[in-house]
Amino acid sequence: MSEQKLYYPPEALVKNAAVSGMDHYRRLCEEAERDYEGYWANHARNLLTWKKPFTQVLDESNAPFFKWFADGVLNASYNCLDRHVEAGKGDRVAIIFESDDGQVTKVTYAELLKRVAQFANALKALGVKKGDRVVIYLPMGVEGVVAMQACARIGATHSVVFGGFSAQALKDRIQDAGAKVVVTSDGQFRGGKQLPLKAIVDEAIGMGGCDTVEKVIVNKRTGMAINWVEGRDLWWSDAIAGQSDVCEPEWVEAEHPLFLLYTSGSTGKPKGVQHSTGGYLTHAALTMLWTFDYKPEDIFWCTADIGWITGHTYVCYGPLAVGATQVVFEGVPTYPDASRFWRMIEAHKVSIFYTAPTAIRALIKASESNPDVHPKRFDLSSLRILGSVGEPINPAAWEWYYREVGGERCPIVDTWWQTETGGHMITPLPGATPLVPGSCTLPFPGIQAAVVDETGNEVPWGQGGFLVIKKPWPSMIRTIWGDPERFKKSYYPADFQGKLYLAGDGAIRDPETGYFTITGRIDDVLNVSGHRMGTMEIESALVAHELVAEAAVVGRPDEVTGEAIVAFVVLTRPRPEGEEAAQIVKELQNWVAKEIGPIAKPKEIRFGDNLPKTRSGKIMRRLLRQLAKGEEITQDTSTLENPAILEQLKG
Repeated sequence: MSEQKLYYPPEALVKNAAVSGMDHYRRLCEEAERDYEGYWANHARNLLTWKKPFTQVLDESNAPFFKWFADGVLNASYNCLDRHVEAGKGDRVAIIFESDDGQVTKVTYAELLKRVAQFANALKALGVKKGDRVVIYLPMGVEGVVAMQACARIGATHSVVFGGFSAQALKDRIQDAGAKVVVTSDGQFRGGKQLPLKAIVDEAIGMGGCDTVEKVIVNKRTGMAINWVEGRDLWWSDAIAGQSDVCEPEWVEAEHPLFLLYTSGSTGKPKGVQHSTGGYLTHAALTMLWTFDYKPEDIFWCTADIGWITGHTYVCYGPLAVGATQVVFEGVPTYPDASRFWRMIEAHKVSIFYTAPTAIRALIKASESNPDVHPKRFDLSSLRILGSVGEPINPAAWEWYYREVGGERCPIVDTWWQTETGGHMITPLPGATPLVPGSCTLPFPGIQAAVVDETGNEVPWGQGGFLVIKKPWPSMIRTIWGDPERFKKSYYPADFQGKLYLAGDGAIRDPETGYFTITGRIDDVLNVSGHRMGTMEIESALVAHELVAEAAVVGRPDEVTGEAIVAFVVLTRPRPEGEEAAQIVKELQNWVAKEIGPIAKPKEIRFGDNLPKTRSGKIMRRLLRQLAKGEEITQDTSTLENPAILEQLKG
């Protein structure tokens, strides 16, 4: 990596940047090192408005259940909306929403505050109070942000479920959270198609085990026909009818759970990652100002769905906390054609653009086959900063993004962070960090990251190992909802004396620069198009099908999605071939899509008479990964009970 070309930030950008030059970056890191608590306390005080200021900063008395600013009192919605309106910025546009068919709606801060207050009052009228959980299952749009902010306003804890998840996945999350209300819409528009949402909610609740749900609020988005449950279902428009557009915020303690967001673990059961209010919002605001170098004249666009952590921190909370104008879009990057992103950047004069490597790779492919959708055909001169999120961006895609989209003048912030971290952890700062394609570079000031071995000792730079964070930080996960033991085991394992946060990713540091490069997951979790999925979850779904006796799932590199899912399956009947095999593959792919969601569909399914196992019955996934990649197996297979099976599974 050290031989690769360094890309330096443009001088004009360095001059005006919030973090200007590497000396400034180093001073901030030293400041945090010198007085860690004082450093974060200053940011929490300067960036947020507190109803009752905090006197405690970091409470480590019950590690690893850390608390930040615990005796402080605030409200997230007030910080995102009211204070900007009170400062005379009510007429500023908060959201520029572009729908699937290209229609544009603009909502100011004053209008957004009124809509949030009205919906908050509607929730209160249904008996939702501080600490209750509300599940939100909505498409991208202004309503999603309104629903999240309304929950925050009254102290209810929201749990947003991605609109592409299946009834089973939704049911698991409603049940685990013990949700009182579900907020959804009749359907959603995606790539010119109408897709149902309310029907999936009905199916999820109909499976049983969702007895806590009292009301389902339905927004009319598509006008499609839906089933109606009298006494339970309520139209959004009816819920807000007659409600005041003023709602006093519920002032909550800094550690109050702002939201739960479910993420895949290596076991089948999804984990409800619990985030706080004060610490989370502090980091969301600070990263907006430093990672994106946000300025009041910027138009910010993060393309993520609110169903993922990126849509929480860099759509719903971060941009609004700093009073930004942001673009929110409904749909996909390739509809009506693969120039959608470039047309929108041109039309809305986007200056900060934040998207996923999967989208970039898909658009590279599209522009190769159709010059009309190439970014060079559009006026992208408004751009000043590009960002990448969700998975490591490969150097070739980085170079294309830098050259063809940014015109070789926009730094790319390749951000590494997770659902559990709440905000950016390792990232370039656009006015300071020299860039290396494929590397997320250095830790955000105040974050102490390291690469360690199995015993928790740091390894020399240039040697791979486990990525860890050495000190607690304000926006970190507080616990796994309802399962504190799993939280400790997953993130603060005894192998590391329970003192280091284990990210679950492998990493390596460049021997000369100390830059971090993420090398992939170290557990049985796949990263497909930036979405984390547990192999166990997909295996459980496959085995639930009547034809499947056994299944093992691994990932292999994929040029568009980053990682593709490959399933090795043993059927309850003889191994099929030819047309019959193709039919069963299709059936199983559709089955997984129904059980979990389309993103979990295996790209490839191979059938075998059995799976490669040790004599003690352990499936050798390492060998399956090599088979999936098409590599020759050279290592010792003598511990296998059935070495001959490897030939059969070659595919």
